[in-house]
Amino acid sequence: MKKVLIYVLAILGYCTTINAQSIIDADEQRNPNDFYERGNVIGKKAMPYPSLRKSDVVWDRVIWREVDFNEKFNQFFFFPVNNETSTQGRISLINLIMKGVRNGEIPVYEDDDMVKELDLAEAMKLLVGDPYNKRVEALDENGQPIYDEEIDDYVMKDSLVTRSFDSTSVMKIRLKERWYIDKQDTRQKVRIVGLAFQYLKETLTGGQALEWSFWIPMDDMRVRNVFVNANAYDENNDVVERSYDDVFIQRYFDSYIIRESNVYNRSISDYLTGEDAILESQRIEDEIFNVESDMWEY
Repeated sequence: MKKVLIYVLAILGYCTTINAQSIIDADEQRNPNDFYERGNVIGKKAMPYPSLRKSDVVWDRVIWREVDFNEKFNQFFFFPVNNETSTQGRISLINLIMKGVRNGEIPVYEDDDMVKELDLAEAMKLLVGDPYNKRVEALDENGQPIYDEEIDDYVMKDSLVTRSFDSTSVMKIRLKERWYIDKQDTRQKVRIVGLAFQYLKETLTGGQALEWSFWIPMDDMRVRNVFVNANAYDENNDVVERSYDDVFIQRYFDSYIIRESNVYNRSISDYLTGEDAILESQRIEDEIFNVESDMWEY
């Protein structure tokens, strides 16, 4: 009996030691900002889309829409504004994209057909353009302009000017989507196939002009694996861990349609403006959502 009691106490003592050691180790490795254990986000893989055969698609429509960061619901895309580094585990959508592009993790294409892929040099050239020469005042060792009495003017020189990309200038993204009906389950579904962003580009005259960036393939697993490892902010609950991949799949954003596939290959703004353009955008939206019910109505 004594031997059994000693054996039981030895086991309990061993388990207590292991448990205590685990607690100590956990306390040493725990982030001081967290009072509970968080899951490790880094290294997650996005879940692939289910296989889809062309013969199963009975209806298909291509839609282009825009997401404006100025709208309150979409502001989580814009913040934080720091450059490609996370703040409290968060990073803005554009900084995440640019970080992935520079690291070679996100492929980019010239246009929304996504046929011609660009390398990093070509992508950055598209964003900021080539360096250019500009006549500027020559400065002395004290940083002061040099005045030449012989020519009665300041000395000028050629200076190579390189332009940079400012992620905080991006206030709008454009999505290319394919809405379709799968006859296997008779449901209407959507996949976002491409994304581009609008930004302010410095012109040769020193001004700024709105331009559209390259396109990234949103159904590419390389892109989705980058997005799934970065969480978007939820202003109502800090514990919510919704990745940017979840945001687009769950359509957690506010947007409006700017174009649908049509025989003229034109956008709404090409034939309507103002309130008429808004009503046309809503008409297309309503038409898409009515297709499923109209198709199976007796």
